Amino acid sequence: MTDTHAASASSSTSSVTPLRAETAAQLPDTLAAVEDGGVTSARGFRAAGVHAGFRKDPNRLDLALVAADKPCACAAVFTQNVFCAAPVTVSREHLEDCGYGIAQAVVVNSGNANAATGERGLAAARETAAIASDVLGCAPAEVLVASTGVIGEHLPLEPFATGIPLAVLELSVVSGGANAARAIMTTDTRPKEAAVTFSGDGIGYDGCTFTVGGMAKGSGMIMPNMATMIAVLTTDAPVRPDALHAALSRAVGVSFNKVTVDSDTSTNDSCFLFSNGGATSSTVPFHPGSPALARFEQALEAVCQNLARQMAADGEGATRLVTVNVTGAATPADADAAARAVANSPLVKTAVYGHDANWGRVAMAIGKSGAAFRQEDTAIDIMGLPVCRGGLTVPFDEDEALRRFENPEIAIDVDLGAGDAAATVWTCDFSHDYVTINGDYRS
Repeated sequence: MTDTHAASASSSTSSVTPLRAETAAQLPDTLAAVEDGGVTSARGFRAAGVHAGFRKDPNRLDLALVAADKPCACAAVFTQNVFCAAPVTVSREHLEDCGYGIAQAVVVNSGNANAATGERGLAAARETAAIASDVLGCAPAEVLVASTGVIGEHLPLEPFATGIPLAVLELSVVSGGANAARAIMTTDTRPKEAAVTFSGDGIGYDGCTFTVGGMAKGSGMIMPNMATMIAVLTTDAPVRPDALHAALSRAVGVSFNKVTVDSDTSTNDSCFLFSNGGATSSTVPFHPGSPALARFEQALEAVCQNLARQMAADGEGATRLVTVNVTGAATPADADAAARAVANSPLVKTAVYGHDANWGRVAMAIGKSGAAFRQEDTAIDIMGLPVCRGGLTVPFDEDEALRRFENPEIAIDVDLGAGDAAATVWTCDFSHDYVTINGDYRS
């Protein structure tokens, strides 16, 4: 193995201009973050998280329920893994195999993926929806289901029979969202929630304030090919099911689909989005091409990217969030391929863990990615420090690099010098704990 070290610790700081200024991610002026916001921030939605018995620890929440006050528009995207789980199949059926329709609730259990379980698994997923529909008073097809946990083990129904009625009794706007976000965790170390608001003024809904909120889980087996491991999003904006699905697909493409922890796509990936129109008395939905729908899509993208970044930062055993920005690519596909190659490289990820600004590993990754570019046109920065220009070393201050490695987010910027396309992918470092966690996952 050959490693390239940019410079010795005695090298002077380079005067080369960085590829981008170091700036913190900020919301557009049209959006406002909701403090402690989550899946129940939008009007007309409640949630609960309870211990149903899927896990041995009685103090660990393992069943989440998110419910609208009445049936409403719903859209979803699912894993493209051929080995998909039973709840994915059943939820697809309930959304008429087109990804959108009408629904009122989603039930999520953790601790058991109900994947590779055959007809018995499908029956369990359908019975879960039936149990919830009986308690909520809606049709079984208006209940969506999701599971996360160990693959290949049959899903018991007894915890649903007792846990779902308990969850319905505990449905809450105030505490329910936070409890639900905890109940869907597996190897996650913390819950993942976010919400934003936007004004209807000037976009046809003067005086209204709309909210998009959500929760997600995901820490390992993460390189979604649609969405995240599990995500539930809600909005009180009025959006038709078909427009909702189109908006969700676009938002997922620039958020959850740009996350990789370990390059593995789960069997259970599911992302649900409910829209009830509860923030306005108007019966006119946001229509395609309207400023209102554009503002909604901006808010949805912001929430999805927030949750995606939280997933990457909480990757199994991770100590740093790593943001890989590729610019100057010949095509969007090339930009994505190069960024993903860097983000998935174990050598890059371990270098970040070891606080080693080893740009040679970044160069190796983009070089094998299949993206079209010339070595002599390439520029690389690590944490805002220019380390490579024209495919050659740029001296940098090693002590300054070590100082910047203390930041919670590490940025790697690459300009391929081949065009105008760009992509951003979020990942994390690889630590010793990643092997420990995954070597002992089923115990």
